[in-house]
Formats: sequence, structure tokens, C-alpha cells
Amino acid sequence: MSEALTENAPRIIALTNQKGGVAKTTTTINLAAGLAELGAKVLIIDLDPQGNASTGLGVESANRGLTTYDLMVEDAPLNSVVNETGVKGVFICPANSDLSSADMEMIANEKRSFLLHDSLRQPAMAGFGFDFILIDCPPSLNLLTVNALVACHSVLIPLQSEFFALEGLSQLMLTIREIRQTANADLRIEGVLLTMYDKRNNLSQLVEADARENLGELVFKTVIPRNVRVSEAPSYALPVLVYDSASKGSEAYRALSREIAERYGLKVRKNKV
Repeated sequence: MSEALTENAPRIIALTNQKGGVAKTTTTINLAAGLAELGAKVLIIDLDPQGNASTGLGVESANRGLTTYDLMVEDAPLNSVVNETGVKGVFICPANSDLSSADMEMIANEKRSFLLHDSLRQPAMAGFGFDFILIDCPPSLNLLTVNALVACHSVLIPLQSEFFALEGLSQLMLTIREIRQTANADLRIEGVLLTMYDKRNNLSQLVEADARENLGELVFKTVIPRNVRVSEAPSYALPVLVYDSASKGSEAYRALSREIAERYGLKVRKNKV
């Protein structure tokens, strides 16, 4: 099954890496904030049972009401799950621990791999006017991640600048290939993003050289530095772009946002409501 992009359809990007601690959720939140600064309207789909993207944008557990679990498993209408955040232009479908049992509950459904795909193509989607949908995947290649890969147009892979970083990509690449063959023929890799990069560290430089040699243009020009302000921002339930707009982390995520927006002809509109 393949799907052509239409001019008004949001670009759906899944951020995934089965390895934890690679700044996947941090990148989801800050890429959304960076794209919103450029005038885009962005929806985050929190697909991780830990709900860190929801917490990181100030959506408290007690206020989550319906979640991505309800969207996928209970067929809840999209407009009942989408929440505003404190960041202009950024919205979220929050998650909670209910998603922990979703794999078991979805397995008996013959459309189990397409539940998120269908949820994100409800007629109500057109009324929201989103430019981008970013899916924050759990740190595993489970049925939730498969749903994200079937639902999205492209995959952004955060890659921590550490030893053996590239070795962990092999299984993910095999999964992407399988999804292309069975469910989403147009799925492509948006790019590999080097995160937690320390230019003073020889290892970071070696990892970057290795990644660019092996993956070529798949690696984003932008690298995300190891930056204390990026680490602090989630405890204040803010993207680093809001928490410390002038930090090196903010500058890097703005550069990433521009790099992605320019790929789509900067079709995002300024000061969009």
C-alpha cells in the first residue's frame, strides 16, 4: 500500500530508534518547536507508554483524558485526543501507561498494523491544517513502532555519537525494508541525526566520520551538541528553544528545522494560527 502526498496533507515523520537514550523525545519536542517558529502547525503523536513527550510539553498525567491508546485501540475521534500545548503552533496527542498493553490488544485485530495510519487520516484531520505530524516512537521495534512506520511518510533516526552507534541501525533498517515491501512502499528515510555530539571528544568526531562515510547524504548536515540547557529544559516542561532560546542546543534544533522545512520548499506559512 502506498500513498502519494497531496499539497494540503501534513508531512508525517516518525522519530525512531530501538535504542533508548538517543534524544529521540528531545528531538521530537524541539523539532516541533523549531518548525512552529518557522510558521508551521505541528502535531506530535506521543506513541511511547512513558509519555515523556507529553510531560515535556506540560501535559500533566491527570489532564491527559483521551490518549493515543484511545485513538488507535478505541477508535476515538481525533479532535477528542488532540491537546494544545504552551508552545504556539505545537499540539499533541498525549500518551500514558495504557499504551503498555496496546500490543497485546492490537494483535487480534486484522488491521493491527494500520490502526495509526487510519487514525491519522480521519476526515477531521483536514480541518486542523497541520503541516507536519511527528511521531515519537517507543524505544523498541514493537507493534506500536510498526504502526508508526506504516502511518508515516518518512523516518528520522536520532543516533547518539558513541561507540557501536551504527551497529544498532541494522535491525531498524531491516524493519524499514520489510515495511516497504508489505505495507508502505513509499516509506523513506528522512535522515539520520547525530545527537549528544561533543566536538572536543575524538570519539564523537570518529562516529560522525563513520556515519557520513557509510550513510552519505542520509546524515543531516546539522548535529545536535551535548548541551546542559537541552537536558534541563524538560524539567521545566519546555522545549529548549523556549527555555533558553540563545543556547547552542536551540541553535542546532533551529538549523535542523530549517534543513527539513527547506526540503519541502518552505511551504509552511508565516504566523499561521
